[in-house]
Amino acid sequence: MIKERGKILVIGGGISGITTALEASEIGQDVVLVEKSPTLGGRVSGFHQYFPKLCPPTCGLEINYRRLRANPHIQIHTNSEVLSLSGDAGNFKVKIRKNPTFVNEKCVACDHCTAVCPSERFNDFNEGMDKTKAIFLPNNMAYPPRYVVDRPACEPGCSKCVEACKYGAIDLDMQVEEIEIQVASVVIATGWKPYDAKKLKNMGFSSVPNVINNIMMERISSVSGPTKGKILRPSDQKPVESIAFVQCAGSRDENHLPYCSSICCLGSLKHANYVLEQNPDAKIYIFYIDIRTPGKYEDFVAKVQTKPNVNMIKGKVAKIIAGENGGVLVEAENILNLEKVRLDVDMVVLATGMEPNLKGQEGIAGIELDENGFVPMELQQQGIFSTGVAKWPADVNSSIQDSTGAALKAIQTSIGN
Repeated sequence: MIKERGKILVIGGGISGITTALEASEIGQDVVLVEKSPTLGGRVSGFHQYFPKLCPPTCGLEINYRRLRANPHIQIHTNSEVLSLSGDAGNFKVKIRKNPTFVNEKCVACDHCTAVCPSERFNDFNEGMDKTKAIFLPNNMAYPPRYVVDRPACEPGCSKCVEACKYGAIDLDMQVEEIEIQVASVVIATGWKPYDAKKLKNMGFSSVPNVINNIMMERISSVSGPTKGKILRPSDQKPVESIAFVQCAGSRDENHLPYCSSICCLGSLKHANYVLEQNPDAKIYIFYIDIRTPGKYEDFVAKVQTKPNVNMIKGKVAKIIAGENGGVLVEAENILNLEKVRLDVDMVVLATGMEPNLKGQEGIAGIELDENGFVPMELQQQGIFSTGVAKWPADVNSSIQDSTGAALKAIQTSIGN
């Protein structure tokens, strides 16, 4: 047995970062896990269902959270950012900024504070489709289960939440802290964000009501979402009777994202299932360039394609404009029939691609990005690894497998130093 190992730093607390941290720590390795948001879980926590089992994320995340709670070898910093890395494998110095949540560890999530809070903010967990109070729980499965205060959203001088808290958990004077730690190896698991559909000028995302992206569709479909799981169009809460999915919305396009994001086809087929489960008579239209799915999911693709109300149209969408009575007009081509298509539907979902979270940000000193903003391991110095979508687009299952491998690489570096 090796008696001493250097610490491992994991940057990102989504499914990839959690997996890496758990796999490394459960052999006795000390791990520091840093997450930028106030809660762990990442994108997966916002899904209604995810592959391969098409089950809600609540079960898988709760099991992982239990493992985290019982693990003495993981130190977690949420609402925190890594500012810089310096040094070499076995001896990295890391600067971390801990941003205030204005709520401390005394919080028991009793919810008394929200009852007296007079201010509201747009709910970023639900992609801005509803609101929370200025003091809020990030989501129903937040870990740590602790409230957060959005200070810019507060009324000036208001401290009603402080007065309502029986446990002394709210500290509106909490300040930014910076700490420095030393680690032997680093794993980048910073995840992804949906491509900004506002940049797709012909797709009507910001100008046409009832045009949403695929992440918004996941939240609408979820029981914890803004419509409690009922698939309703945003403008008037009308049940969706016809819907169009636009594949490669920004992906495989040299003017936007030149690569395939790998999950969008499966995601839209999954979303079609969501709609048909609530309304078997709904009309589904899926515009695609070609259907790209990993081999093990071919049966799922075939199953959805054979449903009578699912219309697969090979061709690119040219324009999306507002229709009558809240409807959406889609103009596209049908390559196989050599014709133009014009459809009037209740709602349109843009299958926007995966863009790495580090792209376009200030960046982390010591980490090298490629031209698309990903973190390929071949560009990093020894002792720095990447995993999940930080490295390249991947589904949840592939990201979990990749994270196990990243944990092993980080352990090997830590043991050797």
